Amino acid sequence: MTDPPIATTAEAHEATALPQVHEVHADPTRKPQDTEGLPRALQSPAEGKSPARWAYERLILYIKNFEDRLDADHEVAMGFAGDTTGVLRIEGLGYFDPDLITFYGSDATGTRTQLIQHVTQLSVMLRALPRPRDKAEPVRIGFRLASDLEDAAE
Repeated sequence: MTDPPIATTAEAHEATALPQVHEVHADPTRKPQDTEGLPRALQSPAEGKSPARWAYERLILYIKNFEDRLDADHEVAMGFAGDTTGVLRIEGLGYFDPDLITFYGSDATGTRTQLIQHVTQLSVMLRALPRPRDKAEPVRIGFRLASDLEDAAE
């Protein structure tokens, strides 16, 4: 058994400030959220970011990883936890500093929908909805959101 590497004070401090993800799944073959290859925006400490920006960046990671597990017949949507409003097909995501997150999309009938939520009330259930029959390919918003984070970091 080898001893863990010794970290300098600076490395230990940096490790506590950088994003940490920990997950355990019932299926032992399911990999946890991928923290390797995170967009640069998510590799930096939360310090200096508004609660809205920090929540926005992490939501992008969850949406992208959720979409990575979808087949070509499904798209990402969100259910409203503790609400009977229904489901919103996620077509956009934004934030308004210091504390608001906005989801743009459409409901099951195709009606344009927008949810504005305070970060302290944030509770999102990601769901897989069948892709609309009139679309040849599923829409992958997670890839576009992650790409936007990369562009903003450059």
